[in-house]
Amino acid sequence: MLLKLVPENTHIKFINYRKFAYVLSAVMIVMAFGMYFSKGLNFGIDFEGGIMIEIGTEGPADIGAIRSALSSLKMGDVKVQEFGAANDVLIRLEHQEGLTVDEVVEKIRHILPSAIEGEISYRRTETVGSTVSGELIADGIMAVVLAIGAVLIYIWFRFEWQFGMGAVIALVHDVILTIGMFSLTGLEFNLSTIAAILTIVGYSLNDTVVVYDRIRENLRKYRKMPMVDLLTLSINDTLSRTVMTSVTTLIALFSLFFLGGEGLHGFSAAMIWGIFVGTYSSIFIAAPILLWVEMRREAYDVDDNSGNIEILPPN
Repeated sequence: MLLKLVPENTHIKFINYRKFAYVLSAVMIVMAFGMYFSKGLNFGIDFEGGIMIEIGTEGPADIGAIRSALSSLKMGDVKVQEFGAANDVLIRLEHQEGLTVDEVVEKIRHILPSAIEGEISYRRTETVGSTVSGELIADGIMAVVLAIGAVLIYIWFRFEWQFGMGAVIALVHDVILTIGMFSLTGLEFNLSTIAAILTIVGYSLNDTVVVYDRIRENLRKYRKMPMVDLLTLSINDTLSRTVMTSVTTLIALFSLFFLGGEGLHGFSAAMIWGIFVGTYSSIFIAAPILLWVEMRREAYDVDDNSGNIEILPPN
């Protein structure tokens, strides 16, 4: 391997720090709930409702110049994004108190020529009401709940229910901390954030399954090894892969955060935070939880005569 971020044959006793990790996670979860109920979330246009204006330009649109011009109007949260061709632009902004939709459009018509050369065509104007926004919030929550439920079923069938419990607790932990981060920082919470949370669920699950696979292999290989030592060995066996995956993913996400524009800040920030908490929970939450439940180690015993794995039926 050309690049090694973690030395081979590490013997870091992660499991010995599990109580500290439990306390740390409990404190962060309490803080996340406290921030959510005291401060709430900075819902974006997707959830709060607003005005959407689609325009077309003669040449490729300068998104940065358009965003800068609209910011001078002091209309609050304004989103500008390119869609379809390079000259197709979608402008989204909050409902403006005291102004009608026509008055808002007129203000935008007045300011945009300073940022766009050539003729501007105004193709459509739509408003997103509170009813649609409420449906989007409900659908977003349902998507996250269904994803976590599907994870429980998948892990249960692939491993055993004890592994499923550990994976789901770790995922719920990651989702709560991510929502708490958005409440603390005030970053806009929109549909892109929901997509980021679902991506975090998938990433954290993948990381957890890698550790669980090694735990299952070692349960078959080291039948006499104490469970604490076996978990420590399994985490260290997969540590190099975990760190390498996290670092390479973070490099791409930091590039997206700093170079991807304002519209991607919320998504990339959620993903960056999610990589950190997902990696942490795979090591310090998902694996140690197996010490809390009664693992049927006899289910992984090897038939000494045949050398095959003998899965014993439940008692």
